[in-house]
Amino acid sequence: MDTSTSSITAQDPYLVIRGVTKVFGAFTAIENIDLDIYKGEFISFLGPSGCGKTTLLRAISGLDVQTSGRIQQGGRDISNLPVSERDFGIVFQSYALFPNLKIKDNVSYGLVSAGKSRNEITARVDELLNMVGLADQANKYPSQLSGGQQQRVSLARALALSPGLLLLDEPLSALDARVRARLRGEIRDLQKRLGITTIMVTHDQEEALTMSDRIVVMSKGHIEQIGTPDDVYRIPASPFVADFVGRMNFIKGQLRDASSADCLGASLTFANDLTYAPGTAVTICLRPEDVTVRDTAGSSNVFDVDVGVMEFMGNHFATTLHVVGTHLNISSDFSMNVVRDLGIKPGTRIKVALPADRLRVFASPS
Repeated sequence: MDTSTSSITAQDPYLVIRGVTKVFGAFTAIENIDLDIYKGEFISFLGPSGCGKTTLLRAISGLDVQTSGRIQQGGRDISNLPVSERDFGIVFQSYALFPNLKIKDNVSYGLVSAGKSRNEITARVDELLNMVGLADQANKYPSQLSGGQQQRVSLARALALSPGLLLLDEPLSALDARVRARLRGEIRDLQKRLGITTIMVTHDQEEALTMSDRIVVMSKGHIEQIGTPDDVYRIPASPFVADFVGRMNFIKGQLRDASSADCLGASLTFANDLTYAPGTAVTICLRPEDVTVRDTAGSSNVFDVDVGVMEFMGNHFATTLHVVGTHLNISSDFSMNVVRDLGIKPGTRIKVALPADRLRVFASPS
């Protein structure tokens, strides 16, 4: 594919998306999307089915050109270029390998189409198959390989022409959990080694959190939040993000003042003052693992709780807590060590703290 680009500096975005909208009949799939992606980044488009993440990826690739808006790659306007003139490689969920071609011929397909010499093709295919650990499978057919191996072949084929951009369209969703975990590590390591700018579409939050430099969380055709995995997890920008990424307690309350709320009889204080008026209905978000049970003296939001149901999850117990003297119930995750050391079991009464700096507060919809 064409790799010519205008001159850009290291500080400039490699991919610039401005006002991109895609309409299918009466349905708007994505609307006014603005996004900057920098060279060498691994970006995940994360969201539920129908949120627009695949539509945005297809607009970038030219497989479904946007209805309006502009896309630049490496300083070059690619908004209306055909697929053949864009600089990307793509890996699909379905592998999309040619079943009648050997593995080496699947990988070399783009090189042959580009008119490379036989020696160039042989050297490049050998290099790629070594890179993905399949050098000994070159003469097999796709049906003779496992799903994980077939996806490695797809990846090698996508990289054959050394594209500036790698697009991954839910590449791991057809694989079982163990293979997915192994392959996501291999893909991330390869991406770092090559330094190739990569965009992955996924609905799997674990994939996005473990593989990405930044995550673009999408809902109903719009971007809800852009941030590092740590930011998206710890500081969700909206109740949607809080709910979609990880597990979360959603506590309903009513503001008493700028830094506290009444929540079903329990008073919770926050680290940051809010601009909402007293009496405003709010939703307070707290991760189950942020409930602390050790060294609670001097902490904020300390409560006596009765331990309810405890579900053994392998490395922790998912535990329901009933705040004494209130109607407030919260979920917490207690490690095996905490449960053993403190003798926590259903029916016991313990003290816990809900740290003020771990609470995220949003105005409830009216």
